[in-house]
Amino acid sequence: MTIDDAHTPPPGTSEATVDALGRLSEALETVERARGHLYAFHQLSGRADRQFGEAVEALRDAGHDTLADRLERELIGRNVLPGRWTFQVVEEYDDHYWGVARDLERTVRERLAGGRRHLLEARMKEETRTPGEPGHGAHP
Repeated sequence: MTIDDAHTPPPGTSEATVDALGRLSEALETVERARGHLYAFHQLSGRADRQFGEAVEALRDAGHDTLADRLERELIGRNVLPGRWTFQVVEEYDDHYWGVARDLERTVRERLAGGRRHLLEARMKEETRTPGEPGHGAHP
């Protein structure tokens, strides 16, 4: 195999361990995607709040002060969950789930593979690439 040292399992690492680390890596990638969606939720909710503010001003300009007042009072700046704005939701996710998942993945990877990442993917690359073909090089 022509996998670089950073992606070669340490001597004595079983295929079962490489597979398990691959599953762990995939789970962490899913958590990272979920976190990204949570940040998108955070940004979209904040943007919507500002857009509601713009709608309030447009309603006032159109002479609909009572409805504008109600929107401003009941919706602008409202918590998205009881007692929480989206930044607090993001912070709690980071502190109570995302951070723990990252720390545990790193600990397992360090203990079982000397900290080496993406061993399963590197193996898959080596098994599926066509040596000598353009775009199929083993290394950058």
